[in-house]
Formats: sequence, C-alpha cells, structure tokens
Amino acid sequence: MTFQKKIRNKFQITRGRARQKLGRATGNRRMQAEGLADRIGGNVKQAGQQVKDAGRDLRRGVKR
Repeated sequence: MTFQKKIRNKFQITRGRARQKLGRATGNRRMQAEGLADRIGGNVKQAGQQVKDAGRDLRRGVKR
C-alpha cells in the first residue's frame, strides 16, 4: 500500500469518527450515520489494500 493511500484511509477513518461524535453530541442521527459509514469505508479500504499487498508479496515469494 502506498503511503498516500495509508494516509487517505486513516484520514477517512478519523473524519468518520469525528462526524459520528459530533452527530452524537448534537443529536443529529444522519450525521452520526454518515460518520459511521465513513469510518467503515476507510477500514474496508485499508483491509483491501492489506490483502492486495499480501497477495503481491506471496507472488513475489513464489517466483523466487
């Protein structure tokens, strides 16, 4: 995973966490749900990149 993608995914997770907390504090259920969606989306992207990296590392190991 490139450094930029790691940062982008972490930012999305952090932004989602902040929106979720703000929504909870103000009683805005929509903002809270959007924050949760952002957080989950960032985690899914991060996990996908890790699987992709593991597959690439595995292919490199088999070729040698």
